[in-house]
Amino acid sequence: MSPIEASKGVWIWSECQQVMTAAVERGWSTFIFSPHNTELAHEWSSIALIHPLFIKENGVLDGEDRLIASVVEVSNPQQLEQLQPARASADIVVVDLQDWQIIPAENIVAAFQGSQKTVFAISKTPIEAQIFLEALEHGLGGVILKVEDPEAVFQLKDYFDRRNEASNLLNLTKATITQIHVVGMGDRVCVDLCSLMRPGEGLLVGSYARGLFLIHSECLESNYIASRPFRVNAGPVHAYVAVPGGKTSYLSELQAGNEVIVVDQEGRQRTAIVGRVKIETRQLILVQAKRDSDEQTPYSVLLQNAETVALVCPGQGNNEKKAIPVTSLKVGDEVFLRLQGEARHTGIEIQEFIVEK
Repeated sequence: MSPIEASKGVWIWSECQQVMTAAVERGWSTFIFSPHNTELAHEWSSIALIHPLFIKENGVLDGEDRLIASVVEVSNPQQLEQLQPARASADIVVVDLQDWQIIPAENIVAAFQGSQKTVFAISKTPIEAQIFLEALEHGLGGVILKVEDPEAVFQLKDYFDRRNEASNLLNLTKATITQIHVVGMGDRVCVDLCSLMRPGEGLLVGSYARGLFLIHSECLESNYIASRPFRVNAGPVHAYVAVPGGKTSYLSELQAGNEVIVVDQEGRQRTAIVGRVKIETRQLILVQAKRDSDEQTPYSVLLQNAETVALVCPGQGNNEKKAIPVTSLKVGDEVFLRLQGEARHTGIEIQEFIVEK
């Protein structure tokens, strides 16, 4: 189980055996049953190693009628205001928002923040679960996914996998610039995100999937244009860009609502939502680089020939420069690459003979 997933509880409430199987295979073994479903609980316990709990009027009980969690129904503002940690009789509180809304979820997170209570919310879809887990950034301590479709389990697991991916460091490799020259006009893509980027952060972009360059955002101050910390002038329409799940997408395929990976100099990564994509015809410059240990393999990226477009470079401290504008780039400069397998099918890495040049 991933570190992020382990910090958030997931209980499953279902009468569908396919849901149970999907959940157990993905590491979720706590199941909620109604009092009349004790036979189903016994049946499933004989099939898989599960932890059955029973929801009743006074709370959630285990098989020996010990109180595991308090249950609180919230259907109006008055009940929401009365929801306080001190009123809960158990260390775990299950909140059932009868008329689900985002604002109550945020209010619950705020009310219980700093307390020793763990709050679960009953969710009827993976999207609801995601909202509860992310409310006010910290989110609730867990969710009870009440569904009868195993696809909902798959989708929630995929959400946790994407979150956990962002907690892992990417390995970035130093490469030396070997060639820079203007190639002419082309359609380039500006990617505007729903998140602000900090100095040293950008998107992984390249002409070949085998090596993606870390293209800096426009967050740095410039004499030429106002800072736009939400934007990466990423490259032409054909270029690959790294997206969650170890996949790549063509820059031309990105659209509002898609997710991309934002990476910094240290390899720390996070996901960000695309808010807008701008494709415009601009003058392009070709940048090529090689690793010292592998001088036969070229890596390249085309970028707009502009002072606001920069490549993230290795630095030794807080005072070191974090990026080199392409207009100042010279042969011999070092930049960062993300190396990976080059054969791709619909953005997914595959084992296949391929030559790209």
